[in-house]
Amino acid sequence: MRDNINFLATAIGSLPHSNPQDAIDLIFETIGNAPLCPQLSKVNPNEDMLTQYTENFPGIKIDTKTNKRYADFNSDDYFTALEELFVDFEEIISSDELNDEILKKYGISDEYYSAFPIFIKRLKEEQPEYVKGQIIGPFTFGTSTLDTEKKCTFYDETYREVITKTLTMKALWQVNEFKKVAPKTKPIIFIDEPTMSQLGTSAYITVSPDDVKATINQIAETLHQYDIIVGMHCCGKADWETVLDSKLDLINFDAFFFSQNFSLFATSLDKFLNRGGLIAWGIVPTLDTDALQNTNINKLINIYENAKNLLVAKGIKENKIIKASIITPSCGAGSLNIENATIAMKYLKELSANLKQKYCTEVK
Repeated sequence: MRDNINFLATAIGSLPHSNPQDAIDLIFETIGNAPLCPQLSKVNPNEDMLTQYTENFPGIKIDTKTNKRYADFNSDDYFTALEELFVDFEEIISSDELNDEILKKYGISDEYYSAFPIFIKRLKEEQPEYVKGQIIGPFTFGTSTLDTEKKCTFYDETYREVITKTLTMKALWQVNEFKKVAPKTKPIIFIDEPTMSQLGTSAYITVSPDDVKATINQIAETLHQYDIIVGMHCCGKADWETVLDSKLDLINFDAFFFSQNFSLFATSLDKFLNRGGLIAWGIVPTLDTDALQNTNINKLINIYENAKNLLVAKGIKENKIIKASIITPSCGAGSLNIENATIAMKYLKELSANLKQKYCTEVK
């Protein structure tokens, strides 16, 4: 990790804008040193997190009557795509350099990522120290995508491999596009796993945490080959034990509401930090409009302080926490209106600056 990553600000996937240029301008104005290309579902519904990564995804079909996606394991084109994916993946992991020709097959078009061409142009101009991309997590994708028998595709061992490998390729496609225009910029990929909050509940009682961890580890191991920081975002209570024991570099959670729950995993978190792990504190509330409108910068600073102190009280050294801290919103801002999303992003910028001013001279 780089020395100045502490209190870096970045964001989670979505914004509510219908104008991609306005969204990109806001991103670079507020988190210019770790920008991301936002998902803009108001520009096109295809940019919804559960849809955006389905483009050219092996086995995925759209029901023309319901307009819902499903996985068909029996079609000829699925078996062709399956074979091609596994060959492509082996080619990728056996090379030290990203293969542009292969990764283009797994790219995301403008119809699914309207702001991406604008973002790439701005990335080339700004040359920030970090750049963030994101993919939907395999557990969330596999439990929200059904097969032709109405079963969650995550339960199918072969298709779980298809999901994991395809999403990895889509992450690498983003990184490859970043590197073309900003080769010295350090890439970060977040795996967005909101369904992780349901792991171990009655809804997914038959899902093995080891299977979930295996998908995370496969993505992380592959991305690590290309010097990518790999994180996971979950905006609810979660089985952080499974995540902290994985090969991820970073974990991102809703620190505004769930710091107490997070502190229950302090022993595992301490081990995670000892091996260089990072905490991305989701402090600016974006899932609760009332909470956002009733907060201020001092309250947000106090939320970080209180959350940090919960971990210190559990025996984790304060300096270790400070060095590992990144600041984000609690979740994406796509459900807010533009005015509130702008407020949230400006709070994010101000909070990062305040915490850097307070702590960064202490941690050098």
